[in-house]
Amino acid sequence: MGCFFPKASGLHEYWRLIFKGEDGITDIPETHWSPDDYFDKDPKKSDHIYCKRGGFLSAVPFDPTEFGMPPSSLEATDTSQILGLLAARMALENAGYGRKADLSHSRTSVILGATGTQELTIPLAARLGHPIWRKALHNSGIEPDKAEEVIKKISDSYVSWQENSFPGLLGNVIAGRICNRLDIGGTNCVVDAACASSMGAIYLALLELSSGRSDMVVTGGLDTLNDIFMHMCFARTFILSPTGDSRPFSKDADGTVLGEGIGLLVLKRLEDAERDGDRIYAVIKGIGSSSDGKSQSIYSPKSEGQLEALRIAYENADTDPDSVELVEAHGTGTRVGDNVEFSALKRLFDESDKKANKCALGSVKSMIGHTKAAAGSAGLIKAALALYNKVLPPTLKADEPDPKLGISDTPFYINTESRPWFSKKEHPRRSGVSAFGFGGSNFHIVLEEHHRNKNEIFWDGSVEIIALSASIVCT
Repeated sequence: MGCFFPKASGLHEYWRLIFKGEDGITDIPETHWSPDDYFDKDPKKSDHIYCKRGGFLSAVPFDPTEFGMPPSSLEATDTSQILGLLAARMALENAGYGRKADLSHSRTSVILGATGTQELTIPLAARLGHPIWRKALHNSGIEPDKAEEVIKKISDSYVSWQENSFPGLLGNVIAGRICNRLDIGGTNCVVDAACASSMGAIYLALLELSSGRSDMVVTGGLDTLNDIFMHMCFARTFILSPTGDSRPFSKDADGTVLGEGIGLLVLKRLEDAERDGDRIYAVIKGIGSSSDGKSQSIYSPKSEGQLEALRIAYENADTDPDSVELVEAHGTGTRVGDNVEFSALKRLFDESDKKANKCALGSVKSMIGHTKAAAGSAGLIKAALALYNKVLPPTLKADEPDPKLGISDTPFYINTESRPWFSKKEHPRRSGVSAFGFGGSNFHIVLEEHHRNKNEIFWDGSVEIIALSASIVCT
């Protein structure tokens, strides 16, 4: 696995963030957009937004010549394409494949989740508004020479069109560039299922592996777009948090905050991974997918649709929900979304013999925000690391659950601090992971630990122990 998330530029840093319960949500950085220009507390004010916090990626060193890219092309290349290259290489190296990618060219695929417009689309399109600007300046009595001067100043504030702009702004080229630079010759595509895009990609990756078409797939999701346009999209649907925090399943939940992130995984068939002596973080036992079908609106979640994906996942995994002790929920922090999701989970788990308050429920969005196309892979990596490290990870900002959920009378509880995950004789440790997207796209994955005992130290290097000794003389 390989990843970039807020305050976590790598897998070990991501686990440190999760294990220690650190908060990756911050005010909007200067690299993005200015609250002085766009923020207003009034959620109905036109062309303004009412939330100025989120989860943002830290700067990452990148040498384009290392990947055979001319430095001049970077301005015309989407951030997801650049960081996607680094994350893919990171994941392959973590899986035991070196920088020269000692893998089967034609039997390895790249299937990724990416959604909506990419970051260069809006500024490049904005440059084409010059006829509108010119007409407005003319109608305002501005002299032609002065109008052209103003138009040039506006145009120069946007990234310029160049030969590399077209491939640089396309979502599918995120996967294409990885295949091109790392010489991967299998299936190459991206999947758009809105906030469930990474799960949609993983779903197709599993089909690729189970059909025998590929022996290995690099998959997951990427979303590095937190510009003012994306914030406006979410603000107009009034699902951003006015107080600037995502509080999944909490009595204080008032919306979500947006996050940036990349989470990539290397998947293989279990028998192949065991044969090759690979490190195995977790085993995907089953996956379920469904659509909400007809509902009140295109973006309103539907409990019945989510329940269908859950049922299919556990049937596909041949696993009783009663044996699941951790659910990494979609958990955006919106009251409606969380209530609908909890209703579906409760209905499924109530059908089993699960006792009250035995399954930890949480969402990493409380720490890094809603990473949209990467949200599913962020949750999946979290759950896989929890299984691998035998730890039940915390969820922040949900110390008091929403009383309307009635969680105390269900199989669930909100885990607010890291705790050891003790094994059961009856079954291995298991986890469920959900991701849902606008338009009614529903996915749920069932994960299981590979080994009951932890055989490897997952050390992030932040703490070191030095042993000192000296002779002591007593007088």
